[in-house]
Amino acid sequence: MRFIRRSIVGLFLLSITFGLMAFAGFTVWQSLEARWSKETQNRPARERVFAANVVAVQPETISPVLTTFGEVRSSRTLQLRASAAGEVIWLSEVFEEGGAVEAGDLLLRIDPADAQAALDTATADKAEAEADLRDAERTLLLSKDEVVAAEDQARLRASALTRQQDLLDRGVGSTAAVETAELALSSANQSLLSRRQAAAAAEARIDQARTMLQRRNIALADAQRDLADTEVQAGFTGVLNNVNIVEGGLVSQGETLAELIDPSALEVTFRLSTPQYARFVYEGGRLIGADVTAAIDILGVDLEAKGKVSRESAAVGEGQTGRLLFARLADAPGFRPGDFVTVKISEPPLERVVRLPSTAVDAAGTVLTVGEEDRLEVAEVELLRREGDDVIVRAGGLAGREVVAERTPLLGAGIRIRPIRPGGAEAPEGPDLVELDPERRAKLVAFVEGNQRMPAEAKERVLGQLQKDKVPARMIERIESRMN
Repeated sequence: MRFIRRSIVGLFLLSITFGLMAFAGFTVWQSLEARWSKETQNRPARERVFAANVVAVQPETISPVLTTFGEVRSSRTLQLRASAAGEVIWLSEVFEEGGAVEAGDLLLRIDPADAQAALDTATADKAEAEADLRDAERTLLLSKDEVVAAEDQARLRASALTRQQDLLDRGVGSTAAVETAELALSSANQSLLSRRQAAAAAEARIDQARTMLQRRNIALADAQRDLADTEVQAGFTGVLNNVNIVEGGLVSQGETLAELIDPSALEVTFRLSTPQYARFVYEGGRLIGADVTAAIDILGVDLEAKGKVSRESAAVGEGQTGRLLFARLADAPGFRPGDFVTVKISEPPLERVVRLPSTAVDAAGTVLTVGEEDRLEVAEVELLRREGDDVIVRAGGLAGREVVAERTPLLGAGIRIRPIRPGGAEAPEGPDLVELDPERRAKLVAFVEGNQRMPAEAKERVLGQLQKDKVPARMIERIESRMN
């Protein structure tokens, strides 16, 4: 009996279970049928619009600036060398690293004992040569007087001979007297010849004495120069560098003591490639005196110096390319030889060109311009220069149009954008409106009216928009997303 009762209860529970499962399946089926029978609401496809920065194309005349790097150097650099060997017995107080000196300042003195002794000897030798010259001149003067006396004596002897011959012709004189007069004249002529020879010897002695005096003068000048070489003076106003001598040190002849640099005669050297160099020469090959600005950052302080290109290197160095140019700096306070500087050179102006951000031009030399309905178009430009983050291009036929400043992979021809112009002014988005059928409009109005969470003012505004012939697509999209 108990078994029958338990069997009946089990059958009852089993029937109830099947009944509940059937009811659940029926309910699910009804829900699916209601879902499938519901009208499908097709949302309109909406074009995606991107915001992009744009710049206007305004052709102008631009002077490009070429940026490179260079080194500052001084055009007046003098190595101070010892012209004499010996011990350094005196040094100037400014003869030190970085010491400022004036032109003509005495910097150091080498022991002048030997040079002074040589000078004294040369002075004495000169005095001796001068005495010899004076003695020779006096001897020549006496010799000339003797020649004059001998000539007078010869004339007297000749007159005596003439008288004796006259007497002999008149028969008063004798032949012996004539012969005696002839012998006397011959002796006088011989004496005159000797006096003349002595005068010639005196003249030769004067020439020798003068030659010796010239040699003594040369030796004296050498001795004075050797003495002067024991002192080192500044050739021009400048600053000392690489000082490597102290007082009491021994130096040899020709040894480098220091380097004198003129800080007011600075120039900057920089190297340009051959195409860059071609921009700075005239048709005849003459170099353009382009303006140059050298800049250096020292502890956060920017130093700048202006100058002009003055010359170029005579030859290209071994293993080098391009050209090495020199620019003389007019006023460069704070700069020192050896400074590594940034050099900016002003190029000749380019007419009817445009400066654009470098991100506006792609590798193919094209830009994206804004066309009708703010849709992008592709245009070609001629790339002329790259200058920092900008490029200088020649854009024929694009004057007055707008170009996308920053290209991205999402932008291309035919894409619609919202232009953002310089200054942050964003172009108003064009109206993206759709027309609603009455049934869809009624559903949207019913949902908005029944939404208790929406503020009254917002609800009024939305209902006002829904009553219009065309409704913004974005508003419809938001309402339908909340309905679902």
